[in-house]
Amino acid sequence: MTVRFSPSRRRIFVAGHRGMVGSAIARNLLARGYATGDLLLRPRSELDLTDAAAVDAFFASERPEYVFLAAARVGGIHANNSYPADFIRDNLAVQTNVIDAASRHGTGRLLFLGSSCIYPKLAPQPLAEDSLLTGPLEPTNRPYALAKIAGIEMCWSYNRQFGTQFLAVMPTNLYGPGDTYHPENSHVLPALIRRFHEAKQAGAASVTIWGTGTPRREFMFVDDMADACVHLMELPDESFRPLLAADRNDGSPPVVNIGVGTDMTILEVAQLVAEAVGYDGLIDCDATKPDGTPRKLLDVTRLSDLGWTASTSIETGLAVAYRDFQQRFAR
Repeated sequence: MTVRFSPSRRRIFVAGHRGMVGSAIARNLLARGYATGDLLLRPRSELDLTDAAAVDAFFASERPEYVFLAAARVGGIHANNSYPADFIRDNLAVQTNVIDAASRHGTGRLLFLGSSCIYPKLAPQPLAEDSLLTGPLEPTNRPYALAKIAGIEMCWSYNRQFGTQFLAVMPTNLYGPGDTYHPENSHVLPALIRRFHEAKQAGAASVTIWGTGTPRREFMFVDDMADACVHLMELPDESFRPLLAADRNDGSPPVVNIGVGTDMTILEVAQLVAEAVGYDGLIDCDATKPDGTPRKLLDVTRLSDLGWTASTSIETGLAVAYRDFQQRFAR
């Protein structure tokens, strides 16, 4: 069967469309010429994705042809440490319900969004897709990572058993419009935006960041990530099908990394955030707090070979993110 995702196609379910990632994907689809009526968007009040019966009824009624599975419980080190049961329970439930319903109700293509934390803590850098399951995970986010690994295995298993076209993508650390900016439960960059903004407002002499400041991280503007996702879904069959690993049992999963291909230290990104916010105080590092994985840089060769590279500099992205924070949270 030929499957081609394009503006002439209809019935696209963006799961998690109110989150940062899902809203960016919906924004990108509309910018590319898809109509509002093409998108199936359901807030949690209308469709609880942890409810298997509700998800099945939705797929049976709406029959989405394409699914972007961006719904997930996400957070930074503090949130992962504080709520490990919530992270593994909710993420397993959401992805199991959606992937299974998509298979049973004839979805043409599904894109499952994972996370770079699926890779082993000490895997060789940059992290290639084939390093999955080759070593121990970072303990601070293991429940979340294991849930996402289960989602990849589900995509792979359904492709092999039922001939589905379910692809998993692994974005790097994301930031941008729609983020939570929680000082403790969000990821590092949005948490830093809020912390430096509040320090500027209070006239604080210094800001303390978790850890030594030496771990290296890759940061990607969320609208770039969304563009990469839609680019992959729009690939012709001859390019898309080989990514699915439906006929392979050699350990090479149906995964594509999504990143920018460069990284920086946590201290360096903190300095960039301070500049974007206009904070000119000192930055201290609290070495008693956990650093997490020493380095997480994605190998994006597979994505670039498919004709896509990121285009937004971190300076430009931070300026947009800070405006978003000011509009939504600043007083």
